[in-house]
Amino acid sequence: MKRREPNPDEREAKLVEVVRQLLAEEINEGDALRILRRDVLGLSQDAYAKLVGISRRTLSDLERNRANITLDTMNRVYRPLGLKVGLLPRQPGMLERALS
Repeated sequence: MKRREPNPDEREAKLVEVVRQLLAEEINEGDALRILRRDVLGLSQDAYAKLVGISRRTLSDLERNRANITLDTMNRVYRPLGLKVGLLPRQPGMLERALS
């Protein structure tokens, strides 16, 4: 059975929820990338890797948090999702204050 494509509001809600989970350290960056690739964009690893100009193996390694890549490549990987890599405080209290 074919999966129903999410509408733009559903995509945005999923993106916001995944970013929230990432900031709350409920998921890691690889989990976030995999969820967003699949559930927001509906793309396979092959299709997404071609879209961002990396190998499927590198994408797989990223999704398993086993990749060692440059900041430029990370930003290229997250660009189709409207995200960019940045600096965040490691301490939950500081993060909370920074986001409020």
